[in-house]
Amino acid sequence: MSEKARSRVNQKGFNTVRFGVNYTPSTGWFHHWLDFSIDDVKADFESIAGLGLDHVRVFPLWPVFQPNRGLVRPRAVEQLAQMLDAAHETGLDVQVDVLQGHLSSFDFYPSWVQTWHRRNIFADPEVISGQRFYIRTLAEALKDKPNFLGFTLGNEVNLLTESNPCTPEQAGEWIDTLLAECDTAAPGFPHVHSEYDAVWYESEHSFLPEHAANKGAMTTVHSWVFNGTAQRYGPLSPESVHHAEYLVELAKAHAEDVRRPVWLQEVGAAQPEISAEQAPQFAEQTLANVLTCSNLWGVTWWCSHDVDRALVDFPEREYELGLLTTERKVKPLGEAIARIVRDVAKGDVTVAPAERTPIKLHGDRPAWGPGGAFFEEWMTLARDGVRASIELG
Repeated sequence: MSEKARSRVNQKGFNTVRFGVNYTPSTGWFHHWLDFSIDDVKADFESIAGLGLDHVRVFPLWPVFQPNRGLVRPRAVEQLAQMLDAAHETGLDVQVDVLQGHLSSFDFYPSWVQTWHRRNIFADPEVISGQRFYIRTLAEALKDKPNFLGFTLGNEVNLLTESNPCTPEQAGEWIDTLLAECDTAAPGFPHVHSEYDAVWYESEHSFLPEHAANKGAMTTVHSWVFNGTAQRYGPLSPESVHHAEYLVELAKAHAEDVRRPVWLQEVGAAQPEISAEQAPQFAEQTLANVLTCSNLWGVTWWCSHDVDRALVDFPEREYELGLLTTERKVKPLGEAIARIVRDVAKGDVTVAPAERTPIKLHGDRPAWGPGGAFFEEWMTLARDGVRASIELG
C-alpha cells in the first residue's frame, strides 16, 4: 500500500478504529435508485449520523448504472455524487461498492451478461473491459469528493461463482485487474474487495484466503453467525460472540504484511438465529471482542434501516437487521451501537490490542469453519478466557 493510501486508511478514527454502517435506504431498499429521492437519502443519513457513526458503505445497482456495456448512465452517476454530497453534509464519509452483484439473497446482473449474451463476469475479456469502464466513470465523478473513502469491487462477489465458475487463477487475476483500474482511476485511496466466508471455510472455493488477505489496501471480513455458528453453538455462545474476532485473526494470519489493516466490513444480528431481544447483547459482546484485535481499521454494521415488509420474497432474516426502523426510529440494537461508539469516543472503552497466545493453523478450510477441528481449538481457548492469535504452519 502506498503511504498516501495508508494515511487515508488511518484518518478520522476514534482511538484509531472507525465505526460505520452499511446503508440500506429506508424507502424502497436498493430499488430506490429507480425512484431516487435525495430528500429521503438526506433524512436517512441524518438518522445514521445521529448514532455517532462516521461512515457509510453504499451500493449502486450494476444493471441500473450500466445497462449496456458501453453506457454508464450519467443521471445515475450524478445521483451517486449527490449521495456523497448529502453524506458530507452530515459528517459521513462514504465507501462505494461497485458491482452489485449480490445483495441480501438477490443477484443483480445487467442484461449484457445474461440470456442470449451470457458471459462469465470473472473471466470474459469483454465483460471485464466493461467493468473497467464502469469503474473509471464512477472514479471520475467521485475521486475529488472530500468524503470519498474508495471502492470495494462488489459485495461478496464470490457468491456469484455458482453462476460464473472460475479457477483460483482467474479469480485472482480478476481482482488484480479491477483493483489496478481503481488505483489508476482514483489513485491514493484504499480500494478493496469483499467475499463472504466461503473464502475461509469452503474446500475448493475459487476465491482463496491468499486473495482476501493480500490483494487491495485492506482485508475485508464479513462475519455472519447464521453460517452454522449460532445454530450449532447458540446465539450468545462464546463461539458466536467471538466469531468476528476469530475471522479477523484468521485473516491476519494469511497476510504477508504484518501491518495490513483488517476491516470488519459486515457484521450483524440476524433473526431468527439471534432474536431482537438478544441483539443488543450480541452486539456489545461481539464488538468488545473484536476491538481487542490489532490492525483493526474499523467496524461497519449491517445495516442501517430495516427492509419494508411490503417488499416480498426476502429471507426472513433480512427484514429486521437495521439499527433503525423504516420510519428512522432507533431500535434497541441501534441504541447499543450508539452507546458503544460514544464510550469509545470518550475513552471509556479502551481500544487496545490484547496480548495473544499464538497457535498454529492446521487442516484445510473446512477445519477452520464452525464444527471444524481448528475452529474448535481456537474457540476452546476463547471459552477459557485465552485470546489466541493464529500463525500459518
